[in-house]
Amino acid sequence: MIVIIRPPSNTEFANTVIRSITFSFTLSKPVLLLRFSGNRLGRCCLRLITRDGSGGTQAESARALAYLISDPNVSEAVLGRPGAVPKLLRFIFSCQPQRSKKQSRRSSLDVSDSLKGRSMLVAAIMDIVTSNCDSSENIVFKPSLPGNAATRDIAAAIQVIEEGGMFLDESVEHEDDGDGGGGMKGIGIKVLGGTTVLGLSRTNELLELRNPIPRQMELESTRKNLVLQHKHENSLAQTKLNSAVVPGLWDDLHSEHVAVPFAAWALANWAMASAGNRSLIEELDQDGNAVMTALMAPERSVKWHGSLVARLLLVDHNLPLNDYVSDWSSTLLSTIHQASKNEDIPLAQVALSAFSVSIERSERAQKKVMEKGLHLLRDSAKWTRKNKNVQEALAKALELVCSGHMHFSLEESQKWSGILLSWVFEKNSSHTLRSSAIKILTCILEDHGPYSIPMSQGWLAILLSEVLAASKAASAKGNFQPKNDKVKTQIDQSNVVSAAQAVNQLAGAVVNLAGNQLLTTTESIDAFPLADLFSMEPLVGPSKNLKKDTVPKFDVADSAVATLKGIKALAELCSDDFSCQEKITDYGVLCLLKRLLLSDDYEKLAAITAYDASKIHEPQERNGNVPNKSSESGNNDPSSVRVPPTAHIRRHAARLLTILSLLPKVQKIMVADEAWCSWLESCANGKISGCSDLKIQSYARATLLNIFCHEESANDGISKSDTAKRWKPCPRYDDIIYLINPELPHWKCPEKIDKDVFRKESSSSETTAIDNSGKSVTKPSTDDDVSSSDVHVNRSESVETPLFDVVFIHGLRGGPYKTWRISEDKSSTKSGLVEKIDQEAGKLGTFWPGEWLSADFRQARMFTLKYKTNLTQWSGASLPLQEVSSMLLEKLVAAGIGDRPVVFVTHSMGGLVVKQMLYKAKTENFDNLVNNTIGVIFYSCPHFGSKLADMPWRMGLVLRPAPSIGELRSGSAKLVELNDFTRHLHKKGLLEVLSFCETKVTPIVEGYGGWAFRMEIVPIESAYPGFGELVVLESTDHINSCKPVSRSDPSYTETLEFLKKLKDRYTPPPPKLDRGS
Repeated sequence: MIVIIRPPSNTEFANTVIRSITFSFTLSKPVLLLRFSGNRLGRCCLRLITRDGSGGTQAESARALAYLISDPNVSEAVLGRPGAVPKLLRFIFSCQPQRSKKQSRRSSLDVSDSLKGRSMLVAAIMDIVTSNCDSSENIVFKPSLPGNAATRDIAAAIQVIEEGGMFLDESVEHEDDGDGGGGMKGIGIKVLGGTTVLGLSRTNELLELRNPIPRQMELESTRKNLVLQHKHENSLAQTKLNSAVVPGLWDDLHSEHVAVPFAAWALANWAMASAGNRSLIEELDQDGNAVMTALMAPERSVKWHGSLVARLLLVDHNLPLNDYVSDWSSTLLSTIHQASKNEDIPLAQVALSAFSVSIERSERAQKKVMEKGLHLLRDSAKWTRKNKNVQEALAKALELVCSGHMHFSLEESQKWSGILLSWVFEKNSSHTLRSSAIKILTCILEDHGPYSIPMSQGWLAILLSEVLAASKAASAKGNFQPKNDKVKTQIDQSNVVSAAQAVNQLAGAVVNLAGNQLLTTTESIDAFPLADLFSMEPLVGPSKNLKKDTVPKFDVADSAVATLKGIKALAELCSDDFSCQEKITDYGVLCLLKRLLLSDDYEKLAAITAYDASKIHEPQERNGNVPNKSSESGNNDPSSVRVPPTAHIRRHAARLLTILSLLPKVQKIMVADEAWCSWLESCANGKISGCSDLKIQSYARATLLNIFCHEESANDGISKSDTAKRWKPCPRYDDIIYLINPELPHWKCPEKIDKDVFRKESSSSETTAIDNSGKSVTKPSTDDDVSSSDVHVNRSESVETPLFDVVFIHGLRGGPYKTWRISEDKSSTKSGLVEKIDQEAGKLGTFWPGEWLSADFRQARMFTLKYKTNLTQWSGASLPLQEVSSMLLEKLVAAGIGDRPVVFVTHSMGGLVVKQMLYKAKTENFDNLVNNTIGVIFYSCPHFGSKLADMPWRMGLVLRPAPSIGELRSGSAKLVELNDFTRHLHKKGLLEVLSFCETKVTPIVEGYGGWAFRMEIVPIESAYPGFGELVVLESTDHINSCKPVSRSDPSYTETLEFLKKLKDRYTPPPPKLDRGS
């Protein structure tokens, strides 16, 4: 049935028509009625519901409107009509019960037939108002109101929100509505100062809708009833929305309890609909009072929509930023706090969204939060731990507060540290939450420097503990059963044990250092600002043993030693474990590493401690009241303050950074950090005080080379057998590869690596390989002070590319630097294990490859390698020969070693490692490395076995041999096979060989009587492979054969001459000049 009506003059006739239309809703969809009636039905009903005295006509019109606005297909057309919202607001005030001193409570069961239509419309309105307030997924929804709202309509909604009532037009007659109200009179909008500044003109004819008591206090008593009714209405309306509108659900509410939520809903929809509407809202509410009233309202839906309006106005940067925004932010924070406490997640989320924008745009808001609101945010964070979205929003808001000009106090930082670290380490934490927490922690460490050490150490302890737990879980899940004969497994197990010990030491260091600082000012451990941090594993156990009356003997040096062991253990665990590297990167280890490298927190804290101790000590000395207690004396004596081992901490931190710099995500982070890149450049050039260690400088350069290689390696995702056949766009320097003289020009980082420079055809001749291999490098800046921009070097200022790679590989218990230092004497005077002798000999003396050879032979890049090899199992297991060679082969190929002619310089077992590596490279088709290895220098290499390796088998009670030593026994078939392979390469003219032989015995074991057991470790018959050149070093033992005493020492001069011969042989001739030119 289709009926088109005009506003009727006869009330009874109108009732009949409207009742017929309403009945038709049960037979057909209202959208069809509107389509054919030209929207006249909605307009007519909106007019009729505002006419007092029309009795049944108003009720039937309300019933029809209830059906219309309950249908999502037509509600937008009805509510979007100009004047629709004010008319519905008038209807609410006319039909709902109003407060009076003699107010009788009306039950929804007592609604008469004449009021059912009105009840249905109110129920439909409240259903619309509350439809989005419980959604925790989508705060933003499709607005139901138009983007070109009339100024009068917005003004009416603002008036209802602010005043709790509204004025009616004088042209409309009003009679007593029969519900105990006295009617409403007069509304007018006056233009003030032009067409853009609007204001409300009010008279004394406003109907008093409120009791003398404030609305805030009065409405608190109805809050529970509102929530219960809302929940009931929601569930009921979902099932019957399309068939009927249930009346009576909201009949017990007073008129403003319905009108104010509806006005707030309308304001939010208008604000969402268009920028023009937002501009009108801002102009009409210039003092922000309407929004503030909505934010402070007791009704939940009003708070929700008020928060949404605030957010929409704040995100619109075309609107002016007013001073009242800071008041909004304070109220929003209170809403967040209360909603979090009540577990009202949707309200907390929308308030958080507005709060975040307010502190982002207003410094005054940030200041207010920093001064008075941090405890509210902290409580909210604790109450909403299970909700990811709220935690993310809280973290983002906190990040906005502390990333500007505002800074946390030390006490606030300590109180937040536990929450922030829980955000970092919880399994369900999202990347957004973790990232915000890490940024906040970074700000805290930067702001408080040495005083933040307990927090940074706690971070490291938890991080190392998480890595250990993940390792154990992975082993249990895979039913991993370690084999005792696998030396690599033994080393991994040893690393796990060391890491567990480091965790315990770190946890104790955190608690003891914090105890020294805080127990003197705190009554109990529970009142500690770090109480939340101490509640996390592995800090729980040590914190329980901390007592106020017993201050532990602990200083900064002890804390630094714990950090050193923790960083070292972390580097060992993650050196070859990609998943571990990814995990610790996600856990924010880069922040810790940057702090350890660039800052002097431990030195500063030690200095502060010494100064404080001296201040306490001076008055005691003047008064002669020096305490007798050893504990007090030890803590207060400035002379007892030890120097922390910060240089060692930096070295291991730099090593871990080099390991991580191969990850794409780390490269992206570090490339964007200009300060860090500048520091690394200066460190690599030896310009940072306290970073003169050669390993640190090499790590710094290797890290820069890794992070500025933006292109993905072509080896990703392919099998090892195909590695040699694929082109690699850039080298990857691992932590076992050290760059000698990293300050030289050929190590500088190019801005972009030309792929063609790396392309090397397998059919190229030796001369062609020399010409076309290697990485293009450029000249460095001539400025002494290197800035971050110097890292990007102009390719046009290129320097001569080195022709060779020279790689040094140490031997038994040697090291990348200590093996190659000069010696004062060619024989070892100290007795003891060979590994100890070599260790002591390497502590002093010049590193001759870097000091002498780089100056005398400038045509080469130089590397020195590190690998684990112990003479005995007393100091830990070592890798056998094949495992060492496989590992080194993989690292060398990844670093691009073998792409140009390479010469290996080896000592002792290092020579066997090279021979095994070349053998494996040949079998696995790493042709570049085999073909481009043009020379090997052997210092005391046991080609056919060592007497030292024979001795442990005969003296089992003296030494227990490691597996690698077993492969060095005389007559080993494996050694003969490797030597035949090398002989074949030499015979074909592909490989030149130079061998050095020792002539003196080396002290091995010192007995009880002071005598030493000495022996010739590698005799001449084993040191000479049977081909190539042989140099016999007079009066030289095994340890010192690779340690020249001067540049005229044969162990150096013969090596230099050997390299020069290779250069002359493989250097291409200069181009011939055209004489006719």
